[in-house]
Amino acid sequence: MSDVRTYLVTGTSGHLGEAIARVLRDQGHRVVGLDVQAGPHTTVTASITDKDAVEAAMDGADFVLHTATLHKPHVASHPRQDFVDVNVTGTLTLLEAAATAGVGGFVFTSSTSAFGRALTPGPGEPATWITEDVRPVVRNIYGATKTAAEDLCELAARDQGLPVVVLRTSRFFPEADDRDEVRTAYADTNLKVNEYLYRRVDVEDVVSAHLLAAERAGALGFGRYIVSATTPFTRDDLADLAADAPAVVERLFPEAMKQYQEWGWRMFPSLDRVYVNQRARDDLGWTPRYDFTTAVQRTAETGDPRSDLAKLIGVKGYHAVPTGVYTS
Repeated sequence: MSDVRTYLVTGTSGHLGEAIARVLRDQGHRVVGLDVQAGPHTTVTASITDKDAVEAAMDGADFVLHTATLHKPHVASHPRQDFVDVNVTGTLTLLEAAATAGVGGFVFTSSTSAFGRALTPGPGEPATWITEDVRPVVRNIYGATKTAAEDLCELAARDQGLPVVVLRTSRFFPEADDRDEVRTAYADTNLKVNEYLYRRVDVEDVVSAHLLAAERAGALGFGRYIVSATTPFTRDDLADLAADAPAVVERLFPEAMKQYQEWGWRMFPSLDRVYVNQRARDDLGWTPRYDFTTAVQRTAETGDPRSDLAKLIGVKGYHAVPTGVYTS
């Protein structure tokens, strides 16, 4: 866009919020950063549940990019009520203020965790092909509050005429995996490069999806999209991915698997799901730059598969005091 716009971005002291704020400011736009924690990209330190603070921050905004949330790592450290307060009530507060202010587009950052138990196939079943048409089956309070917030977004679009786009993002955090057995079995970079095949996305691509969603919100009215790296797999691969994922990857990427051998890396023995981003590419005009091939190439060249933006944001953690692998 050539015109200077004003964006209200929530969660600007976190990974995605900071990344969005940096990119928008580099493009010459005005950014109002709202976060409960102070930070270099946060201009308003307040909770998204604070109605007065939200309305004041909303004044003059053309678009709202709502990334603030309690995350999955907080499930073990925060009561369920906190998730309801922040993820549901906070989102409703923002939606109401945005509708009243008449903003041009509202983008809500959701998560593929919202699919919950629908992500996991039964014993002996093929990997699950995950599109926006898959019905969520709640797994935990994080997913429950994300889907509730998505429903509030759809309600605001239908009843109040607020253009809203929901983006279900896959993994883009740089921290180590929270599963002890996975961290023990795989080098961290090996694990993350594997994930680009089916459940990971680079934060640079997540930012571009958010900015496109804001631009397209008015024309869409309401939309819900999966934001993940483009998978090389098709539905025909699902049974084989569940039974022998290394064989499928070897068939598709023989040169990359030679590189894996040189590095002493391994592919996961099986994959349980595949995220499909086709609808986001079609409707938003989104062209993600980072995928499995890019990740292997960047690792070979620099030792790190991430984009320069992801490296710049770095590791933030999720807690003020140590709580396992997710610390600050």
